Amino acid sequence: MNIDKFKHQHLDILGAIAALRPLVQTGIADHASDISQRIIAMSGIIKLHLAVEDNFLYPALEASGNHSLAHMSKRYRDEMNGIAGAYLAFASKWNTPRLLIEQPEVFRNEANQVLKTLYERMKKEDREFYPAIEASAANI
Repeated sequence: MNIDKFKHQHLDILGAIAALRPLVQTGIADHASDISQRIIAMSGIIKLHLAVEDNFLYPALEASGNHSLAHMSKRYRDEMNGIAGAYLAFASKWNTPRLLIEQPEVFRNEANQVLKTLYERMKKEDREFYPAIEASAANI
């Protein structure tokens, strides 16, 4: 199983998160339009990534016959449901400049929490999940 596309999407998402930092640090209200546009763009990548995971990656791993990998896939899928829900709620709330201008510190706090969780999850996948998939690729 080739997971290069998943890894590339992680890089795109991590890059999008990194691109938000200077805008937030130099003034949320001043950069509200840019921030909201970047959240929308990042959400497109994330939604695509989640859809491919849900419709292809997890089912393939869970049907692979590799019990260890199937169990790991199920655990990752279950964990991701909460993370994805939190991110999608965050993105739908903060995808317009108006609220960013009105509540910059609320945005900052929510962004720190949600994006940190997303970041940590992707790093965990890169460190644990994807290497396990690649090690078992010949059997899938």
